Amino acid sequence: MAAIIVRDDRDRTLNFATSPKRVVSLVPSDTLSMCDLGCGSALVARTDYCILPSSVSALPSIGGTKNPRVKDILDLNPDLVLANQEENTKSDLEELAQAGVKVLVAFPKRVADGLAHLARLALIFRLRGDSRATELIKQGYEAHRQAEATRKSLTPLATFCPIWMDPLMTIHGDTFISDMLDLAGATNVFADRERRYPLAADIGDKAPLPKEKVGDRDTRYPRVTMDEVNARKPTLVLLPDEPHPFSEEDARVFCSQPTPAAERGAIVRTDGKDLCWYGSRSVTGIARLRALIDRQRAPTS
Repeated sequence: MAAIIVRDDRDRTLNFATSPKRVVSLVPSDTLSMCDLGCGSALVARTDYCILPSSVSALPSIGGTKNPRVKDILDLNPDLVLANQEENTKSDLEELAQAGVKVLVAFPKRVADGLAHLARLALIFRLRGDSRATELIKQGYEAHRQAEATRKSLTPLATFCPIWMDPLMTIHGDTFISDMLDLAGATNVFADRERRYPLAADIGDKAPLPKEKVGDRDTRYPRVTMDEVNARKPTLVLLPDEPHPFSEEDARVFCSQPTPAAERGAIVRTDGKDLCWYGSRSVTGIARLRALIDRQRAPTS
């Protein structure tokens, strides 16, 4: 049997002589993708946040995505750990790799990247020719193609999508969430806004550090003020339930602002998984998000 060789999103080569039999998933969306592809039986552990499908609740948890118990993972003797560059802690992943564990790190910044990762998992688990996996991947790319085609004929809704309330944080255009919004017929009003360092600079109270001093710190999740939000005049405010669980109280804050979205009654809470879970969740999530945004094209108040 020929070895399967893949490159992860950190450009590292991983060689699989056989399909992995003992997999620890540190990424909720990967846990779901594994099960949807039909190889969930290889999972031996998950994180506290791996809640879908419900059957994975029977698996032992090794902690959170940011603070997994590395020793417990190693004790499980996994032949593969599924990880994400921004969701998991670099030092934990390095410790696992140094212990000789294969760690596949994903870092999709576009919906299509997430679908390609789903196909990469199918390749690793030798699912070529498997009808269930093949159909799932095909449906994902078809949903993406249809959304791209439809988007060309739409005027996108100017949308503010925060990911945290206190401090108020949102997304740059170079993110999976922003691409999902764009694909679904919305346009991220903060697509051009990078995170500035230090915090005072991000909210306009201090001059930002020059790029050479920012280094490799992530600038894709800016902290913004409500005045900035109002100045961008969003037509839609979309409040996901993760990573921050935006509440009705949070929604009332945005309803009180002088924005076109508030005037139209277009302050909408939604399932964050459709926005930020890549892989198999996107296969159906694209259509759900498109439908949600289409409903906001006419005044709702």
